[in-house]
Amino acid sequence: MRTTGLRAIFVAVLLVLAGCAAPTATPDAGPDAATDDSSTAATPDPDREGFDDPDSDVLGWENGYWYDEPIEVDQSDGLNDSELEAYVARGMARVEHIRHLEFQSAVPVNVISRAQYQNDSKNRSGTSDSEFNRWNDQVWEALFIAGESEGSASAISNTTGSAVLGFYSPSADEIKIVTDSTGEPTIDNTTLIHELVHALQDQHFDLTDERYRGQTQDGDLAIDGVVEGDAKLVELMYVDRCDAGTWDCVKTPAAGGSGGDGSGSGPNLGVLVTIFNPYSDGPVYVNELYESGGWEAVNDAMRNPPASSEQVIHRTDEEPRPIEFEDTGTNGWTTFSDQGVDGSDTVGEASIYAMFWYQARTSGADTVNVRDILDTQLAYDTYNYDSKPSAGWANDRLFPYRNEAGSETEYGYVWVTEWDTEADAREFETAYVNILEANGVVQQNDGVYVIEDGQFADAFRVVRTGDRVVIVNGPTPADVDEIRPGLAG
Repeated sequence: MRTTGLRAIFVAVLLVLAGCAAPTATPDAGPDAATDDSSTAATPDPDREGFDDPDSDVLGWENGYWYDEPIEVDQSDGLNDSELEAYVARGMARVEHIRHLEFQSAVPVNVISRAQYQNDSKNRSGTSDSEFNRWNDQVWEALFIAGESEGSASAISNTTGSAVLGFYSPSADEIKIVTDSTGEPTIDNTTLIHELVHALQDQHFDLTDERYRGQTQDGDLAIDGVVEGDAKLVELMYVDRCDAGTWDCVKTPAAGGSGGDGSGSGPNLGVLVTIFNPYSDGPVYVNELYESGGWEAVNDAMRNPPASSEQVIHRTDEEPRPIEFEDTGTNGWTTFSDQGVDGSDTVGEASIYAMFWYQARTSGADTVNVRDILDTQLAYDTYNYDSKPSAGWANDRLFPYRNEAGSETEYGYVWVTEWDTEADAREFETAYVNILEANGVVQQNDGVYVIEDGQFADAFRVVRTGDRVVIVNGPTPADVDEIRPGLAG
């Protein structure tokens, strides 16, 4: 099982932020954009005649179709078997042509209903009272994204269930398209191309390998920065060609309905902003690698994924600073020693930004300007995850706690954050306290903050020492001092 439960499969996410729509992803210019004359572009067979089949498999040709070959596919009444075969084969050829890697085998494409996907997703998340989910609940509660009334499993399941268009399953070696109409399926060009890239990655790099399994939430986001960034970049390069008229691309009929399950359980926008980070900053990260070293530089990054979302957001090789931690909980308070990394998770810069953005949007907290998420200047960038209170991240470790001594199990956490400078730590501390104040906090004489009502009702102690900020949470002020004794002094 994934440590964080964020990415059990590789998904193509459709992000819709109510009142904050995504900008159109059309860069001013990019490598190999809207042309086929790039010095690093694939040249499958310069001596070919028309669309005749080559004597052997070459880049840009798959299962009887060249990358620039016209196909008779009309999705207005759904795809029949022959149309789907041609659509997928030419899509594979186009991915080869852009990505300059050869498919080693055919890629099955199957269609499932959204209801089936949502049901499968709920089954994968397990019961809400599983140890992992109780541990993970504290992680997302610490981020002020999923509170006690929702729970992390429900928040993640409801979000991905309504946003996923398709996914590639490395364990099954197949693409599954999620649709509301399995009888007359249609497949969006970008979804097909995106998932075909994942299939290509799997055939060359083996996506089931341990290096693609992050030990923490931030580790997952960082790995996805290159895995999803690669797929998204190829997808956007493909869109460039379609928009420029360089390639004839199959039209997708306008979708009807909302894509939900009718239950009224919409996506949690804080979760959505968090898990969308690799799809937004990943293409920028991969594009910079491509511009500096071609596809081989991207291949190297696939073999050695980044270590933190900070590296993807800022395109840096700065390593996280090690954090040592000793559990000093008393009166029955203990960590979840079998979960995460010695009981801890690392949420990272992307998740911290999502916390500040989500609380600014939902509670009016003075953290970041909500509209600044749209302030992007780089080619292939969708959203801006860089902000003053989240930048300067050096590392963090979040330790969920539990106390089973009473009639009901109680929960809390210790969140240790390290920052590059004291000024960075102070900016984070100020923004975090502003979240508490936006949620109606009352500060007691001993320095403990108390939120009395709402889904984040708890007691908090926030202590900054130089470039370190430590946050302790518990049901009551007394619990806070039992979870981390001596912190007040």
